[in-house]
Amino acid sequence: MTAQPADAVTFSDLSRNPRAVAERAKQLGRLRVTHRDAPDFYLTAADREEERDENLVTAARIFSALSRSKSGVRAVEAALQEVFPWARHLSAAERLDFADELVAGLSDAAELTIDGTAREVVAGWRATARIKADKSQHALALTPTEGDFGPVEATG
Repeated sequence: MTAQPADAVTFSDLSRNPRAVAERAKQLGRLRVTHRDAPDFYLTAADREEERDENLVTAARIFSALSRSKSGVRAVEAALQEVFPWARHLSAAERLDFADELVAGLSDAAELTIDGTAREVVAGWRATARIKADKSQHALALTPTEGDFGPVEATG
């Protein structure tokens, strides 16, 4: 095996010595498999992954239940500001919307295995906070526009 962090092996290592790699994954619980020409992936035991899924479902359901009461909404909003300090640049109404969207995204991840939604929610609200934190960008964003600005190219 090549020089990799203790919790990672190369795809070549997996191909050459699958038993040793499987044993290491079993000992660690989860093992990252790096691949030069493709995204990395994890090798993990099914029962461990099922436990992670159950934990996510439980957490998502707790947040969902909290968000149905006024005191719970306040608790979720306070936690949101602790976890995402940049949320201070959002208005109180925006923080509530952020919390609602994030709870829904976590629920989708837990209940429907749609994993990207929560990440997209955080990225979108972080971008909003970033613009609002910069007074000149925020003023520019509020300027009315007209017409078609042509195609938009996505950047990474």
